[in-house]
Amino acid sequence: MIPTDKLDQLAQRFQFLEAKLQSGISGTEVVTLSREYSDLRPVIATADNYRSLVHQLAEAEEMLRDPEMRALAEEELPGLREQLAVAERAVQLALLPKDAADSRPAMLEIRPGTGGEEAALFAADLGRMYQRYSEARGWKFEIIEEQTTELGGIKELVARCEGEGAFARLKYESGVHRVQRVPETESGGRIHTSAATVAVLPEAEDVDVKIDPADIRIDTMRASGAGGQHVNTTDSAVRITHLPTGIIVTSAQKSQHRNRELAMNVLKARLYDLERSRIHGERSADRKSQVGTGDRSERIRTYNFPQGRMTDHRINLTLYRLEAILAGDLDEIIDALTADAQAGLLAEMAEG
Repeated sequence: MIPTDKLDQLAQRFQFLEAKLQSGISGTEVVTLSREYSDLRPVIATADNYRSLVHQLAEAEEMLRDPEMRALAEEELPGLREQLAVAERAVQLALLPKDAADSRPAMLEIRPGTGGEEAALFAADLGRMYQRYSEARGWKFEIIEEQTTELGGIKELVARCEGEGAFARLKYESGVHRVQRVPETESGGRIHTSAATVAVLPEAEDVDVKIDPADIRIDTMRASGAGGQHVNTTDSAVRITHLPTGIIVTSAQKSQHRNRELAMNVLKARLYDLERSRIHGERSADRKSQVGTGDRSERIRTYNFPQGRMTDHRINLTLYRLEAILAGDLDEIIDALTADAQAGLLAEMAEG
């Protein structure tokens, strides 16, 4: 059973937020409280449904004592108990500690690891996979920086994914992704193994990161690329260097003004992630083990083309529909990773 005092506290907090928002507050306070109110609303609805089922079950059990109502109660009780079990699980999940960044846009960074040109081609495959996934969910997928190779691979891809639950859905993608296939560049038909790294960061807000103008150097330059549309013919590309950390961010879209904005967003995201990692030491260690250096041995997922198989090694999930996955059909994988993370949190709560 769910402790009613916890539900009472949440209900009181929700009522307080509702009254506060109706009182005419403004500025940053209304933004903060509105976000908390919005996040709490579905939790309260889930809790209300649970309370209602608890009440209905108690009434049905009371009816067992009445000979005239006993048959009706015995008919209703199994269904009510089943509904209550589902509702209790829903409340437990709703009460799990939330990552404050889950509702934010995601900054996606992909780079080739071990494997030379084949790794660059695989990194491009991953970029297209996430773009298609984003489009399928109705998100906005905006490429900030893309450095390509002559064969169509990528040396680096930085993109911004904006939409409902973008970071919450993509954050489990951080790590080393390994591919096993016969490379397009290999004439002998041998299966090669190569890798690419994926890092997913939450977009930072102005209140999260304050950057001293004296701490950055901004350079404008002409974009470089493999040719064609990837090459910028004007000096509109922007490179920002954060002097205290040495972080360098580049954006090479057509508008210099937009490039400054995008590059600053990426810089803020990286600095925000550094701060989150500092505060949450365990998360920092986990992220380091996931992203690593791009070496084949540090993997979270394998894409095996000869077998048409995808295996996520963290949860021992294997699916034999590789083509669909690379076309952006990632929901089954992400749902399983989310469920695994929730199960871990529930276990921690039970131990606590």
